[in-house]
Amino acid sequence: MPPNRPIRLAIAGGHRGASFATALDLLREDITLTAICDTSEQVRAAWLKSNPELKAYDSFDRLTDDPAVDAVFVATPMTLHARQSVQALNSGKHVLSEVIAAVTLEECWELVETVERTGYTYMMAENYCYRRETMFVRNMAEKNAFGEITFAEGGYIHDCRDLNIHIDGTRTWRGNLRAGKGPSSRGNGYPTHSLGPVAQWLGINRTDRLLRTTTFVTQSAARSDWARSVLPRDHRDAAPQAWANSADSASTLIQTERGRVISLRFDSASPRPHNMVHYGIQGTAGAFLSRRHDDEEPLVWLDGISPGVSPANFNHSGMARPEGHETQGHARWQLLWDLSDRYEHPLWKEHGEDALRSGHGGGDYLVLRDFARAVSTGEKPPIDVYDAVTWSCITPLSIQSVQQNGQPMDVPRFNQNI
Repeated sequence: MPPNRPIRLAIAGGHRGASFATALDLLREDITLTAICDTSEQVRAAWLKSNPELKAYDSFDRLTDDPAVDAVFVATPMTLHARQSVQALNSGKHVLSEVIAAVTLEECWELVETVERTGYTYMMAENYCYRRETMFVRNMAEKNAFGEITFAEGGYIHDCRDLNIHIDGTRTWRGNLRAGKGPSSRGNGYPTHSLGPVAQWLGINRTDRLLRTTTFVTQSAARSDWARSVLPRDHRDAAPQAWANSADSASTLIQTERGRVISLRFDSASPRPHNMVHYGIQGTAGAFLSRRHDDEEPLVWLDGISPGVSPANFNHSGMARPEGHETQGHARWQLLWDLSDRYEHPLWKEHGEDALRSGHGGGDYLVLRDFARAVSTGEKPPIDVYDAVTWSCITPLSIQSVQQNGQPMDVPRFNQNI
């Protein structure tokens, strides 16, 4: 690609891709939206109404044959991500893929092989890694603020039951997955929003790696209750057995090579307000707790910095032993934002204002920005193919673990240099 020219980007999956319109407008000096592709004539028409200069394709084959496209943003249903990414790479296009990157281990390995063979840029668009809070904590972890991190947790807890059925009563692609018509019916079917930020905090694929994982799932109850409440009594998905092959909640444990433990929860069925972020860290020198709902703020406690002293540092007379520690009371949480001057991530200092104008807490803008930079400079993208498949392979491994009654599964070493 000629230097100093904006990347000519095509979006495959116009419905999801539309949420990136603001970010693309802000990045117009780096990215030119050239084409969109969607099987829905209505979606294509909506794009052309506001962007009449775009090419609009109803076929992914025609899109990847277009020599005027430098890169493809794969924003289609997740069961298509790996196959379409491989096709685009083999057609000479750089790829930005929505999550998850692949739904089977075979797709994970094929994606790695294709990126290594073609040499084109591949990045996974895990926007949760770019939220202000998660990047703030990443900067803290990289500066060793928590000491040696021993445990971390993440969760994606989002009532998505209404996304299973179209208005006409037919199943969506999500509904087919949850009803057992795909690979992610009983397992952790959507791990990367939870695992991605945690993996970056722990240096996974840099200074540590995922070693083995196990998953347990609950019964399927909430989807059936919801379906019976909104569908006709004789509808197939109102029957008790319709969602028997799914699960309301999946709990995944992962052990790393350095002996850390990661706990993940995936729940897209249970009725409750959307828990946009659910994270935690425990280290030898501090801890972090994300907000549980919109009326809370993230909290942190750092030994020697936050108010109070760890209970372990009090002797029997109540006096603090280490010099320099505050001696008035036991340890107390403080707001994460209190430490902004010390730990705000440099990207958010520079681009936070623009980022907050886009979706997913600024993640959509920063994902596109980093992808454009990687393509233009040839630098390694921040979330490369090895990260993408390492985080995504938890889905097929979790399914295998559930099928074998919680048997731990080894996580493949996709990059032999790590």
